[in-house]
Amino acid sequence: MTEPVRRDATDRCPGVFSTHAAADGAVARVRLPGGRIRPDQLELLAQAATEHGDGYLELTARANLQLRGLTDVDAVADAVVEAGLAPSSTHDKVRNIEVSALTGRIGGIADVRPLADLLDDRLQAADVSVSLSGRFLFGLDDGRGDIARREPDVCAIARSADVSGEIVVDVLVGGTALGSARGDDAVTAELLAVATDMIDICPGAWRVTDLTDAQRTELDGRVRARLAPAVGGPDPQPADPQPADPQPADPIVGWFDQDDGRVLLGAVVELGRLPARLAQFVAAVQAPIVVTPDREILICDLDEGVAETVVRVLAPMGLIFDAASPWAAVSCCVGAPGCAKSLAPVRDDLLVRIRDGEPVTEREHWVGCGRRCGSPSGPHRSVEATPDGGYVTHRR
Repeated sequence: MTEPVRRDATDRCPGVFSTHAAADGAVARVRLPGGRIRPDQLELLAQAATEHGDGYLELTARANLQLRGLTDVDAVADAVVEAGLAPSSTHDKVRNIEVSALTGRIGGIADVRPLADLLDDRLQAADVSVSLSGRFLFGLDDGRGDIARREPDVCAIARSADVSGEIVVDVLVGGTALGSARGDDAVTAELLAVATDMIDICPGAWRVTDLTDAQRTELDGRVRARLAPAVGGPDPQPADPQPADPQPADPIVGWFDQDDGRVLLGAVVELGRLPARLAQFVAAVQAPIVVTPDREILICDLDEGVAETVVRVLAPMGLIFDAASPWAAVSCCVGAPGCAKSLAPVRDDLLVRIRDGEPVTEREHWVGCGRRCGSPSGPHRSVEATPDGGYVTHRR
C-alpha cells in the first residue's frame, strides 16, 4: 500500500512575487504557459536580467524562464507585470501548462494553443487554484504523444478534431487515460476539475503522485464518472492513423519546414542559459518564440530569407542550431557557488566534460546533490556530485 507523502514544509517553488533566496541572490521563475513568449516580452525580461540579475535567462525543464542573482526583486516583478507575463499575483505560480511545442505548425491532430489560452484564463479566474502547489502540472498534447509521455498530473491528449475544429481528447491522470471529453469548454473544465478533486481529497498534496492508493482510486472514480469512455483506451500512445510527421524531432534543433510553408528554427544554448544580449537579438527577429521542456528555443513562422539571416547572425553569438551539438543533449542544475546545497561547481565541471570528455551519446543531466533539480522527465543519465568531490551516475 502506498504511504502518503508528508509535506512538512510549504511549497517553496519560486515565482515572480515570491522568489527563492539562493546563494547567488534571489531567483524568480516566470511561467510561460505552453512555453510561448512574444518578442517584446523577451526584450523586457532581457533588460531586467541585465539591470537587476546575472545577465542571463535560464531555460527550465517546464519550458519556463528564470532570472537569477536578483538585486531588486520588486523592480523585476514590475518588469514581468509590465510584460504581461504575471497577470495575477495570486495565481502566478500555478500557471504550469506544458503544450506540444510544434502544435499548429508541424503535424499533430489539432492545434491545442487555443486550449492553452482558455485553460490559463480559467486557471487564473478559479479561486480554488490558489490552493494548488506550484509543482502541479497541466499538459496539452496535440496527439503526437510528446507531452503525454512526460506524465503531467493531468493531461488532455487530442484524439480527433472535426471540420469545425471541435476537439475530442482523452483525459489522462498520472499517465492513465480515464475518459474522453469534447470541445474546448468541456476539456478545460475537466482539467480544472481534476485539480480541484485532488485538493479536496488530499489538501496537502502537491502532485497526483503524492496520493495514497485509496486516494488515487477515489480521484480516478470521480473523473471516470464525469467522462465518456476513453477513445484511445488506457494506453496514452499517439492516435492511429496520424497526420504526416506526427513526432517532433529529438531534439527540435535545426531548420524545420512548417505545414504552411514557412520555416521554424530550433536552437539551444550552452548550460541552458540564454545571455540577455543574445535574447535581445532573438527578440529583434520579431517572430513568435516557443521555449520547450527540453530547453530548446524555437523561432517560428519565418520566411526562408529571414531564417537564413537569423542563422548567419545568431549562430556566431551563441545560438546553437546544430542537432549534433552536445548541448542539445546535456543540461544541469546551477551547482556551487550559486546553490548552497550543491556539492560541486556543476556548471564548470560540465563545461570541462563537454570540452575534454567522451562524446555525448545519450541525454545527460548533471546535478550537485540528491534533489536533482531540473532533471528531464524522460529517460536520461543522471550525473550526481558526491561529497568526496566526484560524481556518480544513475540511469533514470
